[in-house]
Amino acid sequence: MAPRLDLDSLRTFVAIVEHGTFAAAATGVHRTQAAVTQRIQRLEADVGRPLFRKIGRSKRLTEDGLRLFEYARRLLSLHDEACASLSGTELTGELRLGAPDDVADTILPNLLTRCSTAFPRVRAVVHVARSAFLMSAMKRGEIDIAVSTIDDPMLPRILMRTVPTVWICSAEYRLEPAQALPLVLHDEPSVFRSLAINALERNKLPFRVNYISPSLSGIRAAVRAGLGVTARSIEMLNSDFRVLGEADGLPRLHDVHFYLYLAGSNANPAARHLFETFSGR
Repeated sequence: MAPRLDLDSLRTFVAIVEHGTFAAAATGVHRTQAAVTQRIQRLEADVGRPLFRKIGRSKRLTEDGLRLFEYARRLLSLHDEACASLSGTELTGELRLGAPDDVADTILPNLLTRCSTAFPRVRAVVHVARSAFLMSAMKRGEIDIAVSTIDDPMLPRILMRTVPTVWICSAEYRLEPAQALPLVLHDEPSVFRSLAINALERNKLPFRVNYISPSLSGIRAAVRAGLGVTARSIEMLNSDFRVLGEADGLPRLHDVHFYLYLAGSNANPAARHLFETFSGR
């Protein structure tokens, strides 16, 4: 006989995966830790397979648990969407969406278009910041959905796009091979700063940090002014800039992945729907 899945148990299961521990999930679903444990035991009995395995003092998903997690998220999203539709009320309020500057002209417009089409009465509030700051804000409950370069497999995420990273200088910049490479970088934390420094150190190439900016606009201005070279996605390129590469003595840089993250099992219904539309791309 095929198992019958209880939605409350699935919601508890998803909360455990998203929050990382049974204790944190209990707070998220407003139940005691004992009640959360009982629901997972019941769910494992229903499916006839263990969903978690113990590793040291923590628990990790089994292969069956990973498979069920993907289905559980989709089932809960459909359930919540159906309830909202049958209630006869159109979603209103705010959708708090975060994105880094790098995708302001690429991924972000697509997100906003899909949101306004699906929920015309929902007001999108956009937070533009670096990926690390967006992830922290999302975990604090300040953002419903976010684009980020940070790879966190324990949170609901979708790979949106993979972008080449290159060394960028001004169109008129003259590289001096005998001197330490002058860098234009973000302050910490920054994935592009780490990519640049790690690549240079790995190849034993001398460098100096010549200019630091907290914003992408500041980095563009400094590179345009000829203050140095930066590592950035190819989306920063325009006629003011050019690319330096291996022919110039600089190492190849790793690509950057942009992920779409959902805040968690209790996410804003509009955010969950938006997230699921990209799941089925």
